[in-house]
Amino acid sequence: MAQEPSLRKLGRSELRVTPIGLGCWQFSGRKNIPGKFWPLLSQEQIQEIISVSLKGGVNWFDTAEAYGGGESEINLSRSLKRLGINPGDVYIATKWTPMLRTAATIHKTIGERLDCLDGFGIDIHQVHNPFYLSSTRSVMTAMAELVKMGRIRYIGVSNFSAKRMRKAHAELRQFGLELVSNQVKYSLLARKIESNGVLDTAKELGISIIAYSPLSQGVLSGKFHDQPALLRGLKGFRKFMPEFWKKNLEKSRPVVEALKELAEKYQVSTSQVALNWVLYTQGASVVAIPGATKAEQAREDAAAMRFRLNDDELDHLNTVSVGFK
Repeated sequence: MAQEPSLRKLGRSELRVTPIGLGCWQFSGRKNIPGKFWPLLSQEQIQEIISVSLKGGVNWFDTAEAYGGGESEINLSRSLKRLGINPGDVYIATKWTPMLRTAATIHKTIGERLDCLDGFGIDIHQVHNPFYLSSTRSVMTAMAELVKMGRIRYIGVSNFSAKRMRKAHAELRQFGLELVSNQVKYSLLARKIESNGVLDTAKELGISIIAYSPLSQGVLSGKFHDQPALLRGLKGFRKFMPEFWKKNLEKSRPVVEALKELAEKYQVSTSQVALNWVLYTQGASVVAIPGATKAEQAREDAAAMRFRLNDDELDHLNTVSVGFK
């Protein structure tokens, strides 16, 4: 029987988010190098993906400055408005791009972020990666100042190690603020955060993990195992990713076969089972942001919140995927 998803508190914030949000990297319009990772989607396609996500119960969206140089933010806000969604009806997370920049650009670019979002506020502003030219103290000070100014609500990071996450958390505590999230790669085929201290540190500090690429770029759907010819159709940088190498597809095959068995039991897709594992194997401390380039993918992703694998099934998937820790 389908069940309504329970909202989860994001870190030590007041935000109550659905276990699944929508990752919006694919709305970049192929405007810059990161944007060319995905095919070009029309405004109508983007709006349909967002509409289907909303109808499926999703209440938050994750975008970034790097995604098309703001194009993803523009496409997201434009579609939400056309669908009759008002600021405050959903939560928006975006990110500052740190590469070869100093903390000063956090203040310099926040106006552009807000302009691109066109009236939708920034509920979580994240540091996209730790490759900035300033100290973590300077970066977190700038972020804290934005909170004090009312320009953003909460602060998160992305791709931070346990050590860097702890440092960022400590710096924010000096301002009476909390680090609410760390957005990292996490799936049945990418479980390093369980062994490198990131997950344990996040749980200790009350920081939520936002899992990106929870389907390993679609590998966990099983379609590339069943139809290897599809690999020739991969575009852009995606076709060079290790997940699609022949030897790695063979390594992940036992995981996909285990997913298929559970998918048949629950009458869902393998992707939905894989997402369900992400949502429940660590309790409520992890939420996920799968992307979607088709409305049907968004519909499936949202529906993954409406059933729950039992503990024995979660343990079985943990066992067959142990080689990816």
